[in-house]
Amino acid sequence: MMIHVQLHTHRKLRMGTVKSSLSIIGIPFALGLVGFGPVTTSFSQQVCLPAPRLLTVMPMGGQVSTNVEVSITGENIEEVSALLFSTPKITAKPVIGADGKSVENKFLVTIAADAPTGVHDARVLSRLGISAARAFSVDRLPEVVRVLPNNSVETAMAMKLNSVCNAATTKRLVDFYSFQGVKGKRVVVDCAATGIDSKLTPVVIIADAQGRDLLVNRTGGVLDFTPPADSTYLIKLHSLTFQGGVQHFYRLALQEVADNGPVPRQPATASVSSMSWPPEGLAATAKANEAEPNNQPAQAQKMTLPCDIAGSFFPAADVDTFEFSAKKGETWWVEVASERIGLPTDPFVLVQRVTKIGDKETLKDVAELYDIPSPMKAGTYVPASSYNGPPYDAGSPDVLGKVEIKEDGDYRLQVRDLFGGTRSDASNVYRLIIRQAAPDFKLVAWAAHMSVRQNDFGTISKPIALRAGVTMAFEVVVVRRDGFDGDIDLAIEGLPPGVTARGLKIPAGKVQGMIFITAAENAKPAFAIAKMFGRATINGASVTRPCFLASMEWPVVYAPSDFPTSRLVADVPVSVSDSEKAPVTIAASAGKVLEAKAGEILKIPLKLTWRNEFNGTSVKFKAYGTFFGDMKEMDVPIKAATSEAVLDLAALKTPPGDYTLAFKGIGITKYHPNQDAVKMAEEQLKKAAQEVTTLTAAAKNFAGKVTTAPAAEKIEAANAAKIAAGKQKLAEVAMADATQLLKTVTAAAAPKDIIDIVVSEPIQVSIKAAQVASAAATPKK
Repeated sequence: MMIHVQLHTHRKLRMGTVKSSLSIIGIPFALGLVGFGPVTTSFSQQVCLPAPRLLTVMPMGGQVSTNVEVSITGENIEEVSALLFSTPKITAKPVIGADGKSVENKFLVTIAADAPTGVHDARVLSRLGISAARAFSVDRLPEVVRVLPNNSVETAMAMKLNSVCNAATTKRLVDFYSFQGVKGKRVVVDCAATGIDSKLTPVVIIADAQGRDLLVNRTGGVLDFTPPADSTYLIKLHSLTFQGGVQHFYRLALQEVADNGPVPRQPATASVSSMSWPPEGLAATAKANEAEPNNQPAQAQKMTLPCDIAGSFFPAADVDTFEFSAKKGETWWVEVASERIGLPTDPFVLVQRVTKIGDKETLKDVAELYDIPSPMKAGTYVPASSYNGPPYDAGSPDVLGKVEIKEDGDYRLQVRDLFGGTRSDASNVYRLIIRQAAPDFKLVAWAAHMSVRQNDFGTISKPIALRAGVTMAFEVVVVRRDGFDGDIDLAIEGLPPGVTARGLKIPAGKVQGMIFITAAENAKPAFAIAKMFGRATINGASVTRPCFLASMEWPVVYAPSDFPTSRLVADVPVSVSDSEKAPVTIAASAGKVLEAKAGEILKIPLKLTWRNEFNGTSVKFKAYGTFFGDMKEMDVPIKAATSEAVLDLAALKTPPGDYTLAFKGIGITKYHPNQDAVKMAEEQLKKAAQEVTTLTAAAKNFAGKVTTAPAAEKIEAANAAKIAAGKQKLAEVAMADATQLLKTVTAAAAPKDIIDIVVSEPIQVSIKAAQVASAAATPKK
């Protein structure tokens, strides 16, 4: 059962007592899998209806061809039925205890011999559906889990070379590890944390046997170290701010490396910015390599366009210089990838025309290429202000732009890292591609978030865990490549039974669209891996591209005290649950394509099914959809069975065409958590009360027999009476515990104010061209 830390001690003790006493008298304890969502810090309202979120998996990974026993924690993950992974090569089954029953929140994970190494997504399937993801790493190195405290030189945990240790930092303390170093034998220490969904920002130190620092990294997790002597060395690890606990987990790798070998790094999750990389059809490795020295003009590396070059921002302040010839009228597209492959870099490209007269050289700037802009302005968090946008950034510090050649001649291109002036790290690599236009596009989607008042806002991962009768809205943005500017139709397929989806087109020249996913009101529990995609016509051919899905790594309930981080997830899991239904369902009552003529007033009749109480007297709605976003806000009375949306097509300037739109509002609903737990507790109390009645009567009967039994049978009767009285006492204790349990679950199930987005089912509209009066039909004066 997932219990929030504020209630953990009390509830754990009480639940354990109840379980023991009920089991003694033969009443099965059935509430072990029924829990409650966390009680968050109290604000005016909680943000978003509870959704399942997997928070920790310990250990956070494993070696291929092994079985790993993992423990999980999370929010709103009652009645967990499965632990799932984004690759079929990793499977899990519940751990079975000595009593033959499943151990709560423990699974035995099997990693196949051919499981791909890297980071995979782990999720649980629970009462409310599929959870948000947590990273699970697969490696080929042997793995261990730190068990004993290691917060001093004396208690340092010994690590073997070429191994991985799974652990979490200790608040206000330093974790110590020891290893045997050999003079001249290079080793690399790599602490994976932020790239595996941890809240930890690690500081890693290599020290001598007495704990004196030799090498320190305070900005990342890797140290490249060659021991100066045969000796015992220490690895010291702590949080940058000395935070600790299960959410500050890490994987510490210690590896031997060849003298001239690259620094091995552990795999990491993909940032949202990486959605635009790589271009379609790009080879895994570049066709050519940058050749140092090439910093100075006289050292410029010659290249022929088009080109594909792998390089490195090394050493510090490195400026890689290339020269090529081009002709007037040519247009070349330049792309640099570095940040999008997971590096802390900010590439910049300068292109100049080179003119030489004798020994004199003249340079003329042709193009300066900077960042890939975010399709939508990402939201920011400022204390004392409200949340002002989506917490996702699909832009990148990498480069994607064009160079137009105005004159025949020679050109010089320089690549540099704007952050690389003082650091010297050969692992900060890049890929430079110069090509003729290859129009294309890349897509990423995320669940729509809301803008609410100060101190009410939160940034929360939203798995596609659908309640029956709900519609979820997803914002979809595009990064357009090499001048592509056409329409993109959005869709999703592979949905579970009872779930439908409809995508809004991203119009030509625009960067945003929507996808709506709806679970029918009568949908039954189901799960599937779906696929989001976009389709466009490029150079006369139909092109389909996948749409990535992004999610928050951790729920942020109060932004001024935390900062949201996001990443791409590996797939698009969709679940539907009927244990709770949507607070309200809104759909077009006509249930068909609605038609109108351009310039007319379009009236859309709506049908509303209210299931929860809502605060206030009405909910204000706006529209999602191209040409409908500027509609006048409308009020829908709470509890109204019907309503009507009125769209002024003339004011909205909606041209003829077929459209999909939906209505969105923000409402405050009274949420009653897990009423099934209350019913089960009531049933347990009823059984306990019946048992007390039965055993009380039995004890009274045996006590009566003691006085009436013959002398030879009195001892046996007295023993039987004593046993019956003992069972009666146990039953009374069980009844008292069941009574307390009912009070506890009833209190936890008390209604809470939840503020959330309310979205209607998508509605199809067909706008016809307005009729133009003919000259013959015009009356004569």
